[in-house]
Amino acid sequence: MRRGGQWRWPEMAADAVLALVLLGFGLLATGLAGDNQPGSRPVDAVCRVLIAVAALALLVRRRAPVVTLAVVTVATSTYMLFGYPYGPILIAFLVAVYTVAVWLPVRPAALATGGAFVLLSAHVFFGRGPAAGWTGALPASAWVVVPFAVGVVVRVSREAGARTRAEEARSRAEQARRQADEERLRIAQEVHDVVGHGLAAISMQAEIALHLLPKRPEQAEVALTAISRTSREALDELRVTLGAVRRGAEREPVPGLARLPALRDRLAGAGLAVEVRVVGDPRELPAAVDLAAYRVVQEALTNVLRHAGVASAEVTVDYRADELTVEVTDRGVGAGEAPIDDAGGHGLAGMRERVAALGGRLTTGPRAGGGFRVYAGLPVESAT
Repeated sequence: MRRGGQWRWPEMAADAVLALVLLGFGLLATGLAGDNQPGSRPVDAVCRVLIAVAALALLVRRRAPVVTLAVVTVATSTYMLFGYPYGPILIAFLVAVYTVAVWLPVRPAALATGGAFVLLSAHVFFGRGPAAGWTGALPASAWVVVPFAVGVVVRVSREAGARTRAEEARSRAEQARRQADEERLRIAQEVHDVVGHGLAAISMQAEIALHLLPKRPEQAEVALTAISRTSREALDELRVTLGAVRRGAEREPVPGLARLPALRDRLAGAGLAVEVRVVGDPRELPAAVDLAAYRVVQEALTNVLRHAGVASAEVTVDYRADELTVEVTDRGVGAGEAPIDDAGGHGLAGMRERVAALGGRLTTGPRAGGGFRVYAGLPVESAT
């Protein structure tokens, strides 16, 4: 009920309006109600005071619901014991019972309301005029049971709504957290692929330069130039990848199979000749499929460069009606004689996760005639 240590002014204003409306209505309408109840006591100053006390007590009904109910019940019971006509003062009692049922747990609300009912029922047995007895207790109970039941229903509905909103908020938070985790993993995988491939190419080119430098320095310059180009390209691609996490940064086009020629040229500078063969009619692919296919080829060729001990590899890209396949083969030492994955074991795992996330399949292993083969099939919706 407090917000920032202060009472909510809209609720206070609403309670003030309610109290003033019931006060005015009670003072004006009680006399009219008495005209239709000949046996009742005429409206006098005491009657008006009791009406005012019952109505104005509602000003603090949200802050002190039990106190409000007690004050309203005492005023209303005294009013009824004096024999004043049934009238608008009972509306204030209804509101007080309803408030207790809404703002308190069921058990304390029921206890407070039960006490109010006992006090209100006193006029049935001890009121001015002939006592109604137990037959008069039933109508009196309606003034307690009905608002109490309505208040409990409203409270339960509010609590259910609050639980639903809390669950929805938790669900949204969990979904946002999952999306953030997935995005971080995706970016980590991208960084691994970019940095791993770039460093592998640079390492190979540096070894070539060191080998040539004492004997043929003019050819070593070519290798150093290739190192410079490869590092610059890797930094540019890394910058594009990390730009995705900057708030407000526009995503630049992600790498795809269109970069295979550049990848082939970069690896040629590192001493690995790559033959690229395209089967079928090349067409525009979904960005996720295009990126995954490129990364599979890039990672597989990086492993060839690191571990296969050969100077050539073949890449086959096959555009089928409902699938894209990429195959990377070499005639190197194979997985049985040298590790095909990187030291951390994330290269193959990353390829498998990429392909599996798109509903595709990845197979890797030694070839029958020697060497190693990486094959990935990625589903693509056929054009109609």
